[in-house]
Amino acid sequence: MSTQLEQACNAEKESPQQAAEIYKSVLFADKASSVSAAERETALLSLAALFERMQDADALTGLINSSQGFLISVPRAKSSKLVRVLVDRFSGIHGGLQPQINTCQGMIEWSKSENREYLRQALETRLVSLYLDNHMYTDALGLISKLLTEFKKLDDKMQLVEVHLLESRVFMALKNLPKSRAALTSARTAANSIYTPPPLQAQLDLQSGILHSEEGDFKTAYSYFLETMEGISVYASPKGPTTGEASSDIAAARVNFEQQQLEAFAYMVLCKIMTQQPDEIPALFASGKTASKFRDHQVIIALQAVAKAQKQRSLADFEKALSVHRNELQSDETIRGHLAALYDTLLEQNLARLIEPYSRVEIAHVSKLIGLPIRVVENKLSQMILDRVLYGILDQGNGCLVIFPEPKTDSTYETTLETMKSLGNVVDSLYSKAATL
Repeated sequence: MSTQLEQACNAEKESPQQAAEIYKSVLFADKASSVSAAERETALLSLAALFERMQDADALTGLINSSQGFLISVPRAKSSKLVRVLVDRFSGIHGGLQPQINTCQGMIEWSKSENREYLRQALETRLVSLYLDNHMYTDALGLISKLLTEFKKLDDKMQLVEVHLLESRVFMALKNLPKSRAALTSARTAANSIYTPPPLQAQLDLQSGILHSEEGDFKTAYSYFLETMEGISVYASPKGPTTGEASSDIAAARVNFEQQQLEAFAYMVLCKIMTQQPDEIPALFASGKTASKFRDHQVIIALQAVAKAQKQRSLADFEKALSVHRNELQSDETIRGHLAALYDTLLEQNLARLIEPYSRVEIAHVSKLIGLPIRVVENKLSQMILDRVLYGILDQGNGCLVIFPEPKTDSTYETTLETMKSLGNVVDSLYSKAATL
C-alpha cells in the first residue's frame, strides 16, 4: 500500500474529510503519475466505504459518476464487480434507497452506452429488488418481464432463478398468492437443472416457507424455515478468521447471512405460535448453536412475549406485548399480518367465553369485562354474527346483545336429494341392462 493510502486510512477516524481528499488525489491522479491501477481501485473502494460510514449518499453518488473514466480503463469483469459493490454501498446509508435507485438507473444507461450487456442485466436485476423495497411494484414487474425474456433466450438458468424469485416476492407483496407460487415453481424448476449455491437455495426455501404460512400450512412452513437456517449456517459462522483486503466484505456478507438466519428463526417461532404450540418454543433454543445465539435478540424476545400471552389466553398481555415491542413486531410484514390474525382469533375466543352464560347482555358490560372500548367490542360482535360464529342480534337501541340458541339443521332436504340421486343411478343401471337384452 502506498504512503498516501496509509495516511488516508489513518486519518479516517479523526479527519474523514482529509482522508476523503487523499483518496480522491490517488483515484484521480494523472495517468503520467506512478499510481497503479490497484492503488486507484483500493482508493475507490475505501472512499466508497468512507462515504457509507459518513452517511453521505450525495457524495457516494458523485463518486460513482466521476469514477466512470477509471472504470473504463480496467478490465470489464473487474469493472462490473466494482460497479455492483459501489451501488450496494448505499444499503448502509439511512434513507439511501432513492439515491441508490437513481444511481443504479444512471449506471444502467452508462452500461448501455458502453455495450456492457452482462453488467446491464446484473444492475437491472438489482434494480428490481430496489423497486420491491421501495414498493414500486408496477416498475418491478415491467422490468422482470423484460429480463425473463432475455434470460430465456440466453438460457441463463442461474439468472432465471434469481429473477423468478424476485417475481414471486413482488406478487407476494401484492397478495397475489397464485402468481407468487407459480413464479416460485418456475424458479425451482430452473434451479433443479443446475447447481444452486446454498445461499440462493436458502432464499428459495425461505420464500416457500412464507408462501405456505400465508396459506395456513404452518407445519410445512416450519420445515422450510428450518432448511433455510441449516442451509446458510456455514456461511453465517465460518470456521477460520478473515484477513486481508477482502475481510470487510466477508464480514458484511456474514452479517447478511446472520440476518437471514434470524429472519428464518423468527418465522419458526411464529409458526409455533400460530399452531398453538407455545410450550415448544424453549426447545428451539436447545436445537443447536445457530438457534441459541438469537435468544437475546429483540425480535425473538418480542415473539416470546406474544407466545406467553397466547399460552395464558390473555388479551391484555397480548396487547401489551404488541405495544411494548411495536417496532420489532410491526417492521416485518409477515409477522405483522399473522399476529393481526392471531389477535382477531384470540379476541373472538375471549368474547365467546364471556358471553356464553348469557342470553341477553349489555355490550358495555362485555366491554368492561374484556377491557376494550365499546366500539371495538361492538364491531367484533357484529363481525362474529355475520360470520355465523355467533347467532344473535345487536339491539343498539338498548345497547344489548341478544343471543339465540344455535339453530338445528334439518337434514331432510339433503337426505331426500341423496335418495333421489341413488334412485336415478338404479334406473340408469336397469336401463343399461335392459338395452343389452
